[in-house]
Amino acid sequence: MTQTITTINPATGAELSHYDMMTGDEVNAAIAACHTAFEAWRDRPVAERAEVIRAIGGALRARKDELAELMTAEMGKLVSQCRDEIELCAGICDWTAEQGPDALADEHRDLVSGGKGIVQYAPIGVIYGIQPWNFPCYQVVRYSIANLMAGNSVLLKHAANVTGSGEMIAEIYRAGGLPDDLFTVLRISHDQSNDVIEHDLVRGVTLTGSPTAGRTIAERAGRALKKTVLELGSNDAYVVLEDADISKAVTQCVLGRVYNNGETCVAAKRFIVVDAIYDRFREAFVEAMQAVEYGDPMSDEARIGPMARKDLRDDLHEQVERSVAGGASIACGGQVPDGPGYFYPATVLEDVRPGQPAYDDELFGPVAALIHAKDEDDAMRIANDSRFGLGGAIFSGDQDRAIELARKFDTGMVFINGFGLAQPDMPFGGVKDSGYGREHGGFGMKEFVNAKGISLM
Repeated sequence: MTQTITTINPATGAELSHYDMMTGDEVNAAIAACHTAFEAWRDRPVAERAEVIRAIGGALRARKDELAELMTAEMGKLVSQCRDEIELCAGICDWTAEQGPDALADEHRDLVSGGKGIVQYAPIGVIYGIQPWNFPCYQVVRYSIANLMAGNSVLLKHAANVTGSGEMIAEIYRAGGLPDDLFTVLRISHDQSNDVIEHDLVRGVTLTGSPTAGRTIAERAGRALKKTVLELGSNDAYVVLEDADISKAVTQCVLGRVYNNGETCVAAKRFIVVDAIYDRFREAFVEAMQAVEYGDPMSDEARIGPMARKDLRDDLHEQVERSVAGGASIACGGQVPDGPGYFYPATVLEDVRPGQPAYDDELFGPVAALIHAKDEDDAMRIANDSRFGLGGAIFSGDQDRAIELARKFDTGMVFINGFGLAQPDMPFGGVKDSGYGREHGGFGMKEFVNAKGISLM
């Protein structure tokens, strides 16, 4: 009997669609076809690849509303944010098409021996991406467009609950002129995914997921001597200093916590506020979080939609309860609402300290951890007191001072006086349990290439 994937609308709990999973033979055939497509694609001039990438951006814009509505139906984010996500993805295509030819061009060097050297950036083959549901389009575009620009071919295992989005993205890539089989969606189980990692034709593996998943994937890929790029979870700290603009800080911190229903890896999660302004920030922040209304993500009224799955809401609420049992207190929210859908209210926990999930772990939903710091030094100590290191932010009226403090932030990204996600022209990635490797800013195009040295003697 053929196994199927069933997608569910998290706003209603109703079934959306069913998709047949692939057999082992179908998976092997898809990998072989993807490799064959690579052998032709790698020989296309870089400028020609760039034009296809640019056209994919146009194809994304052409089907923006259709894809956005499907994304919202499958995972519950506001449809307006889905449209923004697709615009970001189209922008990534534009930037990559513009910068790719120069980034991948041969480098000519004068050798210390007196000869000449050439560094070539050669594609290596089939790159396998395992991607989550929280940004159904962006997570795919982020790794696939860079690798396609580099001359590789791409496999995608998308999260089951956004299967339809993955399939539509593949259609859009083909509509943009990408050759058949060069980007292939695999509808497979975890066991089948392990086989893909070990397949001889697969040359690299990239994962966006949890630290637990990252360790598992890296270990399996390492045994097969295959490079990995891992973008894992985080509990990003937003540090609010004494000279910060409190009104702006509150606005940006609330946005950073509830954007994408709070289901974002690089998002505001721990809010570390110095003693001198703690009470004023706390009052305004709690009031603003209380005003965040949840509701139909297709409407214009709601600020947050449902969480993507029931089990995710249950896990988040359990983290809240365990934090309270460990001494935290609820300033607002913290209750599972009645009615259909997997909604959870914007929540603020205070009296947060080590040993509680709100301090130690990632709360992947609209729950904020408010933490008291004595002063600037104490705030930075708390910010770095984490096994994670993806992003973070500093709010201060002294931008130069904030930049200096950013040097001490043990993260891959730091935002000054605002909430930020991803930008095509800046590196994206983390350190510690948040993973390794970089995407965007030209870095992603060189993660899975062979930097080949040619010496003219």
